[in-house]
Amino acid sequence: MAINHLHAFLESYFSAHHCELLHDTNGVLTVQLTEEMDRALMNRPFYWHYIKKMGHPGDPKQLTLITDPEKRDGKHEWIHYGSPRVHQIISHLHTNEKYTKLFEHVDTDHKTALFPWLVTNIKISYQGKQKMDEMISIGLHLVNGIMKLEMMDELQHKTIKNTIPDYCYTISPMIKLHSGFKRIEKVLENYVLDQNHEWAEASRQTMEEEINLLRHFYKGETAEQDMKKEIDEIKKRYSPYITFKVINGGIFYLKDEAK
Repeated sequence: MAINHLHAFLESYFSAHHCELLHDTNGVLTVQLTEEMDRALMNRPFYWHYIKKMGHPGDPKQLTLITDPEKRDGKHEWIHYGSPRVHQIISHLHTNEKYTKLFEHVDTDHKTALFPWLVTNIKISYQGKQKMDEMISIGLHLVNGIMKLEMMDELQHKTIKNTIPDYCYTISPMIKLHSGFKRIEKVLENYVLDQNHEWAEASRQTMEEEINLLRHFYKGETAEQDMKKEIDEIKKRYSPYITFKVINGGIFYLKDEAK
């Protein structure tokens, strides 16, 4: 499921940045980058400096990403939660496009209501002996309170613009943003509680083993402060914890009231 979430996230990310999806099958995604996205992701500042100085338009690269580990071929980039490319994309979103307000494009000649959705993309980080990141996309209808997971998949099938269409009007939210975030936070907490937490127990076990080994090493020594400092470092390294981080989000005004 995590692989599918990542693939859908990448589809939405590149489509939203006007990159053509040249090849899109299960686990493999090839995109034609725009100049803006080439500059953001491909680390070619000297190329773009030179090409612009020469007065040429430049040639943005194509990028092939493999989200299914069984389809790794050694030629293209395998991308997964925690990989440098995912962190790069998340950093780009965090820096440039954290919050937004967008409208579904509706081709109509009569008054049409658009309903407000609070949409958030949230990174859940499981930190312990090992680290794992997971992206969750949630949408909350701010009038009737209905909530949808994988909201980016829902938006992928809609035409979204930054201006409200002709003949359309927006419905005022019944749920305040602060309350909406609290509802989403509660859903995420329940989601995390339902997960298998063997990773946390393994981290605690390793932490205790390391501390016991350290105490054995210091047995008979008088360097109490040195031992305490090293124990604190072990606890910091192995103590399991989970964090939520809002990567980006916004208010999306959509045509159909959720059912």
